[in-house]
Amino acid sequence: MLKEALEGQGTVVCNPTAASVQFQVEPVGRWFEAFLRRRNRNVSASFQELEEEKELSEESEDEELQLEEFPMLKTLDPKDWKNQDHYAVLGLAHLRYKATQKQIKAAHKAMVLKHHPDKRKAAGEQIVEGDNDYFTCITKAIEILSDPVKRRAFDSVDPTFDNAVPTKSEAKENFFEVFAPVFDRNARWTSKKHVPKLGDMNASFEEVDSFYSFWYNFDSWREFSYLDEEEKEKAECRDERRWIEKQNRASRAQRKKEEMNRIRTLVDTAYSCDPRIKKFKDDEKARKESEKKAKAEAKRKEQEEKERARQAEMEAARLAKEKEEEAAKQAALQAKKEKEIQKKAIKKERQKLRTICKNWNYFADNESESVKMMEEVEKLCDRLELVSLQSLNEVLASSAKEESKAAVDKHVQEVNAQLQKEKEAEARARQTSRSTEQSSSGAGAGSKGWNEEELQLLIKAVNLFPAGTNARWEVIAKYMNLHSNSGIERNAKDVINKAKNLQKLDPHQKDEINKKAFEKFKKEHAVVPPTVDNAVPSERFEGSGADTNTAPWTTEEQKLLEQALKTFPVSTPERWEKIAAAVPGRTKKDCMKRYKELVEMVKAKKAAQEQVKTKK
Repeated sequence: MLKEALEGQGTVVCNPTAASVQFQVEPVGRWFEAFLRRRNRNVSASFQELEEEKELSEESEDEELQLEEFPMLKTLDPKDWKNQDHYAVLGLAHLRYKATQKQIKAAHKAMVLKHHPDKRKAAGEQIVEGDNDYFTCITKAIEILSDPVKRRAFDSVDPTFDNAVPTKSEAKENFFEVFAPVFDRNARWTSKKHVPKLGDMNASFEEVDSFYSFWYNFDSWREFSYLDEEEKEKAECRDERRWIEKQNRASRAQRKKEEMNRIRTLVDTAYSCDPRIKKFKDDEKARKESEKKAKAEAKRKEQEEKERARQAEMEAARLAKEKEEEAAKQAALQAKKEKEIQKKAIKKERQKLRTICKNWNYFADNESESVKMMEEVEKLCDRLELVSLQSLNEVLASSAKEESKAAVDKHVQEVNAQLQKEKEAEARARQTSRSTEQSSSGAGAGSKGWNEEELQLLIKAVNLFPAGTNARWEVIAKYMNLHSNSGIERNAKDVINKAKNLQKLDPHQKDEINKKAFEKFKKEHAVVPPTVDNAVPSERFEGSGADTNTAPWTTEEQKLLEQALKTFPVSTPERWEKIAAAVPGRTKKDCMKRYKELVEMVKAKKAAQEQVKTKK
């Protein structure tokens, strides 16, 4: 970009300039760092001054480092170094995992200057020879804490760390005061930075959700290799070293699992006791309830709107229907009026025709011809339409007797010819129907007529052998040939054709056939009058005395009888009295008689089936 010209100056371009290009430059380097520090501190200073200030601050920290003397230091057993507190040995018990490497080295330096065996020996103190001196504990402490891996292993099992998890009863009153320190204490094990805080009652849903999401997916660096019971360096061979490694891995995995369960228990307990979660759930429930109510209200309004539209539609349909009915009513009324008018006109013309013919004495010379002509005139009145009657009356009114007679005779001939044609057509139709019935009845024995006995026997056989019976129509034909007295052999085809014809019969005709069959059965089973000796009939007497019901058995009575026969077996005392009591309206003799008929029907059915099987 060209600089703007000052007042009184001008800008001159001597050569063509290239197009401007914009670059993005990322500031880096120690001078930029110094600039940021100056800006953050709101002061102006050079980088060198900042470096000097940093060195001075580090020196002041070294000078300010305060070591806490461990009173039990001289009593420590160097062989039991795993159970000692290395931070306390170096005097850093107050800093622990927060101590820097520089502070650890400074503490070790101070402890060496004070407790080195040579220093103590020079001071006249008794020194234990070898590695049994407590100074070995100081050496082991700096060895552990100066190595980042070994220090992390020791920090993971820090003896001063509180692993306790608060209970629900402890968090009822002061949830935040109880759980906030616990989460802050356990946050030291996370592998991630920026650990979210527990917050307070005013935290938003997003903050609470972020907090619990972090802890439910907690990634801990805590490991328990420091607690290994066996040291693989002491193994004598490779197999023993592998066995020790396997045992150590199993124990570490078990302790790691227990640690993760402890963290999960902590988070679950906090989540169940957190008043904010309950508040969020109540708010969500209230929101859903309001949405549900709004939805129900909208649905109700929609239903009302649909109902109003339906009512309006029904009202419109009703009005349209009323309008159509009114129009149809008016049209029917108009048609009725026209019909009445036409009827009156026809009646008038007929009367006129009768009067004219009567005046001419029906164009006859004697009484018999007059009567005959009167009948013909009545035919004309019944058959001719209004136009024909009007034209005939006009001819009769304007013509002489002979011409009028010729006109009447002409119309009489036409009407008689039309009546003759109608009779011939009806006769042909009747003949066609009769020939069709004869052709459908079949040839041979089937063309022969069926008497009432055979029809009744066919109906009985069809009911006796229902659909599903093996070779049903052959069995029915055999049954009819066996029980018929006509002497005509019927085959399966004849039986099928006649059964189809019976299905086409009017129900009244079927009832008539059944009635005749029952009357015949009643006649055949009539009672012989008792003899003079007044013999008492036996228990199996089948007559229809005063205590028998001659009405045919209904389907319901048949079902009750079958059920009673199953309920009361043969060995039951007074069996038939109990069976009769189970069938209302039937006596003991009725039940015994019906049972005998059923037995005979079953035997006949089996005999017919056996004959068909034998024939095959």
